Amino acid sequence: MKRLLILLTVTGFLAFGSVGFAAAAPAHAAAAQSTAAAAPKAEQSVTHGSVTVDGRRIDYTATAGTIILKNQAGKPTGSMFYVAYVKDGLKHPSTRPITFLYNGGPGSSSVWLHMGAFGPVRVISGDAHHTPPAPYTVVSNQYSLLDASDLVFIDAMGTGFSRILDKEHGGVGTPKDFYGVDADAASFGQFIYDYVSRNDRWNSPKYLLGESYGTTRSAALVNYLQEHEGMDFNGVLLLSSILDFQTASFNPGNDEPYILYLPSYAAAACYHKVVQCPAELPAYLDQVRKFAASEYADALMKGDTLPPQEKARVLAKLSAYTGLSRTYLERARLRVNLFQFMAQLQRSRGLITGRLDARYSGAAADELGEYAFNDPQSDAITGAYTAAFNRYVRQTLKFGEDRTYVILSDTVNRHWDWKHKTGPFGDFGWPGYTNVAVDLADAMRYNPHLQVEIENGYYDLATPFFATQYTVDHMGLPANLRRNITLKYYDCGHMLYEHLPSLKELHANLVRFYDRTEHE
Repeated sequence: MKRLLILLTVTGFLAFGSVGFAAAAPAHAAAAQSTAAAAPKAEQSVTHGSVTVDGRRIDYTATAGTIILKNQAGKPTGSMFYVAYVKDGLKHPSTRPITFLYNGGPGSSSVWLHMGAFGPVRVISGDAHHTPPAPYTVVSNQYSLLDASDLVFIDAMGTGFSRILDKEHGGVGTPKDFYGVDADAASFGQFIYDYVSRNDRWNSPKYLLGESYGTTRSAALVNYLQEHEGMDFNGVLLLSSILDFQTASFNPGNDEPYILYLPSYAAAACYHKVVQCPAELPAYLDQVRKFAASEYADALMKGDTLPPQEKARVLAKLSAYTGLSRTYLERARLRVNLFQFMAQLQRSRGLITGRLDARYSGAAADELGEYAFNDPQSDAITGAYTAAFNRYVRQTLKFGEDRTYVILSDTVNRHWDWKHKTGPFGDFGWPGYTNVAVDLADAMRYNPHLQVEIENGYYDLATPFFATQYTVDHMGLPANLRRNITLKYYDCGHMLYEHLPSLKELHANLVRFYDRTEHE
């Protein structure tokens, strides 16, 4: 629900709510109102806390606040909300690593990474089942990344407390300034430049950590900041990555996603015991990957000319891997898209399968429906995250008492401009799929020290792991730079931290990444 909505708008969005600004001044003071509206100001609330990670207490200063973004003429366009956690008591705080974190959507706040993964507190939610309603439990987060880096969680414009400053609110901002691939990267670039400059962090090792569409943002953003602002980065961490949207776009004539989703379909079929699978899932999925990239891909390439005997062999293997019947697969012309698979895998049980995490199941609203249009995983955890953060930001961080915190904005998502200028290669006159893998490759050529680590969940049906591998293998990098990219795999779905063993493993992997790249 919260981060990546590639093909359709998922039902169950939270209402956008009010914009969260103070009420207008009385009519008798029109001049004063105009003057006040013309000067939006940045805000800050500073508090202090501590968290224990790996047995070590970390005291920190938390700053919840806003930075005012401006256009080239110096006019305000937006107020961007963030929460920064900075470790106390350091002799040289200006050289400590700093990480900028965000979720995706597009149209999601950063609440998921903040309250589920890396902030100093974490909400307890149901792993692969629906979290019961309030009261919810919030605990000190022993897997916070504050042991390795200072952290700045940023809410994209139109989400969280981040708001466009239009004429009514003292600025000249419009949705076009923020709601698009390139506009979004530029706005985050301006925020990070201003934050680094105002907080003496130019000499800090710098990192970007995005999840889902946040990985799309990171690829464009690191390239933008390095080449436009001269701000080199030590590392980019991509959680549940999508850089090339052709790999997940089930449009007629595009066979890539059918090939690249197949191993994730197989993982889901194993988890729900629709098929019999060996105990060693990674080795089994390697087998599925080989079939997908060879026999299956070749069969799809042949289209309607596929010989009957070859078609029968492919159908048999597809059925064995996915648990779907040969009849169903044949009628689908060997091509079952994501939302068909979600509806079909557990149809005999009256269930649909989760998209962000295929381990989740939910009651089917229409047991005869061809497609699943809601995601049981999103339904299962949104209430817990929403309640926990709304209380935390007001009671602990002392910010936003009279404002609406937008967890997820359907408005942002629906108005997103997917056009993206793909660097020196151009678009050759025809519209294409959004592809920021080109940007990440440019950033790595520009800065050969830049390290990239990509974290993948086997049960992620939103950004499947084989699609990520395929994208990395097609970035056109020389061998010495390809070695700068590491892929990790976890026994979980899109939100790696929803599975506690995976969160523990993720934290350990990321700490090693910081240690390695800080001294690169």
